[in-house]
Amino acid sequence: MPSRKQRRRREKLKRHEYEYVIETEDGEEIPVEKPVERDKGNGKPAARPAVRRGGREIPPPSLGRVAKRTALFAPLILIVVWVASDSSVSTGARVLNAVALIAFFIPFSYLVDVFMYRWFSKRQQGGSGSR
Repeated sequence: MPSRKQRRRREKLKRHEYEYVIETEDGEEIPVEKPVERDKGNGKPAARPAVRRGGREIPPPSLGRVAKRTALFAPLILIVVWVASDSSVSTGARVLNAVALIAFFIPFSYLVDVFMYRWFSKRQQGGSGSR
């Protein structure tokens, strides 16, 4: 059963069918029947592709973007490690902890990019996945 949002979207698409008009030289608008695309093989109406509503193109994952993200988060990680550690912990140990967290952050961030890219590309192609 379609959700409320899907029903409203479908109703909106049906409401706006009057927008198919031809304007003559005199400025008159003549309503035109909505063109029906036929499938070449069997002559039945072709299935319409899913309409992308909003959103932007998702770029493929790259190490450059991960490096920029790491450069953004590395100082924050260092500050959090510095504030959260005991006062008895040496400066070298704090920096070593921050470096270890950053070393974990880099591949984890890249993997998240890979998974999100695959997920969005499947959604754009209309793949329903496993249901």
